[in-house]
Amino acid sequence: MIRPFPDLPALFARRAHLPGEGTTVFRAAHTTETGGLFAVDVAGDTAVLSLYADLSGEEEARLAEACGALPGVASVYLKRRPVEARHMANVAREWLSPPDPVWGEARPEVVALENGVPFLLRPGADLSIGLFTDARPLRAWVREHAPVGGRVLNTFAYTCGFGLNAALGGAEVVKNVDLSRKVLAWGQENYALSGLAAPDTDFLYGDVFEWLGRLRRRGDEFDLVILDPPSFARGRGGVWRAERDYGRLAALAVGVLAPGGRLLALTNHAGVSNAAFERMVAAGLGEAGRQGKVTERLGPGEDYPGATHLKAQVWTLN
Repeated sequence: MIRPFPDLPALFARRAHLPGEGTTVFRAAHTTETGGLFAVDVAGDTAVLSLYADLSGEEEARLAEACGALPGVASVYLKRRPVEARHMANVAREWLSPPDPVWGEARPEVVALENGVPFLLRPGADLSIGLFTDARPLRAWVREHAPVGGRVLNTFAYTCGFGLNAALGGAEVVKNVDLSRKVLAWGQENYALSGLAAPDTDFLYGDVFEWLGRLRRRGDEFDLVILDPPSFARGRGGVWRAERDYGRLAALAVGVLAPGGRLLALTNHAGVSNAAFERMVAAGLGEAGRQGKVTERLGPGEDYPGATHLKAQVWTLN
């Protein structure tokens, strides 16, 4: 028996206004609208179909064709996202994220807009294509509230979307930190698309925890620090779990935050509530001997109806 799927054209139509507002990369169908089976992201003329359930080959093909029939779509890429995907990424990469499209023309690279800002996306490169669309309102907040003439530290920077928006918002110094040289170089390409200088000194390769200690020891301070860690990761320092370790990260982060500065703390851990998240960050501030309060709470955009996984809190410190 082949299961019925939601009406993709109807879901897509609910987002039809976004391109006219300068956003051509967005979520066209979220899991809250598909019974948890799949999600669809659109980047320019390319659709990315993410599967969260085991589907038959016939069902996969039918969904890919449905994505290809959406207005303006010329290419469809597939991502398989089983619960154990984070453990399989290195041994089953091509099965999880086939490098070639499953429908239509190849699009190794696509430039799409988010609130008028161009980003370079690579639909077949990995499970992550270069931008997490749920954080669009948060990047907009950073652009609007960047300290003009001030200093910003963007940790776990990935392709530097937060750092780029801080620079566009008028920050004089923006440092992006990530453990991957590849994604930092990708971030430099994003800077270039917006005509911004991207000196290597603003893209810091290495472990975020080590860099936070190094920056503090040399007396660097920032007016805004952005924390966007994964929910789970393995590294040289052991296993990171957001629900256990976020407080320690927040303590290190506020160690380089100037008096009166702001901390934008994010987590996409679905199992951590807003209240629990606030307690973790508050504990970190207390551990560091700092005081502050939550002055704003943010979440995903309108293209993520009913989503509760992403929590973001703006902490203003004394």
